[in-house]
Amino acid sequence: MHIVNKKQSNKLSKGFIYLWMLFAVALAGIVLAGTGQIWQVQAQREKEKELLLIGEQFRRAFMTYYNDASSGAREYPDSLDKLLLDKRSPIPKRHLRKIFIDPMTKTTDWVLIEEPEPTGPGARAKTGFIGVHSLSKNVPIKTDNFPEHYISFREAVTYQDWQFMHAQEDTSSSPPSPSQTNPAAAGGSPFGSASSQSGSGAGAGAAIAPSSSAPAAQNPFGQ
Repeated sequence: MHIVNKKQSNKLSKGFIYLWMLFAVALAGIVLAGTGQIWQVQAQREKEKELLLIGEQFRRAFMTYYNDASSGAREYPDSLDKLLLDKRSPIPKRHLRKIFIDPMTKTTDWVLIEEPEPTGPGARAKTGFIGVHSLSKNVPIKTDNFPEHYISFREAVTYQDWQFMHAQEDTSSSPPSPSQTNPAAAGGSPFGSASSQSGSGAGAGAAIAPSSSAPAAQNPFGQ
């Protein structure tokens, strides 16, 4: 009789251990799933910050290209390559350091935003593109704290609604020093302090002249 009870006790103990193991595995799965979701959200937020930084550089490049007085009539570029090397004046200029990778799609493919058809008396002919936006159809996490020229991003349904473009009436910037207009020479974020930007133009090279009408740096994230 004593032997039978001992066997039953062993079976009962093994049953409890098995249940505890199942509980531990289920709990670990829940914790890992929650951690993975938090990590995914954080990773997407970092991509959004990067997209805003890159998009701002594109917007500024379209702005300086359009506002370049040395080229004569104001016009927009008909391709992104024109932002990399602007040959409209005797001394070529760079408005954009490179075609950046879209952090949302991991490619250099961007959708070009066409210039609206000019209207009114004496309107000039339509010339090209005024900005870019991502190909991503994912839903943004960030919905507020945008600068004034990106205020429409609050209503964005997908990242395609984050349109980084220059409008002719845009007055959100003023002409900076030459060192601020050459991203290749600055070698960093366009949102650094004025003191860090003012000394960065030495490495631009003599072959390419910096644009003279790039906007002042502005943080696209707000507070």
